[in-house]
Amino acid sequence: MNKKVFYNNRRKLLNRIKENAIVVLFSGAAPKKSADERYKYTPNRNFYYLTGIDEENIALVLTKINGEYDEKLFIKKPNLQLEKWIGRSIREDEAKDRSGVYSISYVEELENILHNYISTKDITIVYMDLEKDSFNSNKSYSEVFAETLKDRYPQIVIKNAYNMIADLRLVKSPEEIGELKKAIEVTSLGIQELMKHARPGMKEYELEAYFDFICKSRGVRDFAFKTIAASGVNGTILHYEKNNSVIEKDSLILFDLGAQYNYYNADVTRTFPVSGVFTDRQKEVYNAVLRVNEKVIAAIKPGVSYLELNAQAKEWIAEECIELGLIKDKAEVTNYYWHSIGHSLGLDTHDVGGRDIKFQEGMVWTVEPGIYIEEEKIGIRIEDDILVTAEGAVNLTSGIVKTVEEIEAFMAERAQ
Repeated sequence: MNKKVFYNNRRKLLNRIKENAIVVLFSGAAPKKSADERYKYTPNRNFYYLTGIDEENIALVLTKINGEYDEKLFIKKPNLQLEKWIGRSIREDEAKDRSGVYSISYVEELENILHNYISTKDITIVYMDLEKDSFNSNKSYSEVFAETLKDRYPQIVIKNAYNMIADLRLVKSPEEIGELKKAIEVTSLGIQELMKHARPGMKEYELEAYFDFICKSRGVRDFAFKTIAASGVNGTILHYEKNNSVIEKDSLILFDLGAQYNYYNADVTRTFPVSGVFTDRQKEVYNAVLRVNEKVIAAIKPGVSYLELNAQAKEWIAEECIELGLIKDKAEVTNYYWHSIGHSLGLDTHDVGGRDIKFQEGMVWTVEPGIYIEEEKIGIRIEDDILVTAEGAVNLTSGIVKTVEEIEAFMAERAQ
């Protein structure tokens, strides 16, 4: 994306923070895996949202002092010997061109520059990304750094910028929506390839490989998440990831997957019969899920409460389960459906921002009803990616076959 996008994101954040404050954010680093191997690096998404840079161990500092804004990026000092082993680090001109930040220093200078800000500029507040999953989760580098700052400068107040940035990220810019569409386009091609090659007797991971190839051959370097390839009864396990069962004749297979394009994620679920034709019972359950999928999409528009829509979706699924003869009382629906109807989508698959929101123009949300009948080995989920516009919902994944008729027609053509 153009550096102007990241400049605008930084300005939005600076407009929200208090006077005489600084923001300190880190790009993150890949943890050790084993011996001399490390896990693959992926950037801290809040850092990327503000800079467009995806390199380890660099920092961003934003300042708001007496109404004046300033920004500085701290990159690694080039190590020519090390670069022979691991590759070239970002240079000053490249950092400027990607981020639109024009004041560049080396990370070795970060502590001294922060000291000067705090000691001479009457800084009272330091904002940092202090995201925390749970009370017992390990401390992040930002948390440790925040503790050090507070110990060195007890006069400052440390504030968490995470929720502030998350709130900004909920509403996507046109450029971000463009990246999401590219991720969805590759995902769509991958799903077509899966459907073309599905055959009874394959292992789930063999079929999954066709999606992987389509993604890699189109420049996708990573996936939105680990692909769920769940055939038969495995489709009733919400986050099934083993993908190692034999696909049985006449079974359904549920694929929950997504390509990641420039760190923006698609998240799509399609369920289809490996044989190419639904049984009567499979069709009955599938159409029940599809009806809820379409009702929820139609209900999305600015001002609608997500929590109220989530509750309504559960009611609709309960009604379908009664019609299917699965339950007699709506309270029993949790035996066949136990997750929420969707989530925000963006730089993270389960993107930032709380669920206690009302939809706004520019939000992108998934819609993913499901019915999971373990005793019948039927697990069906249908998931689409929805853009909220002033007029209502736009289904970004509408080009991916979804109805029973579309699926059967598509799979009938594969043998021709």
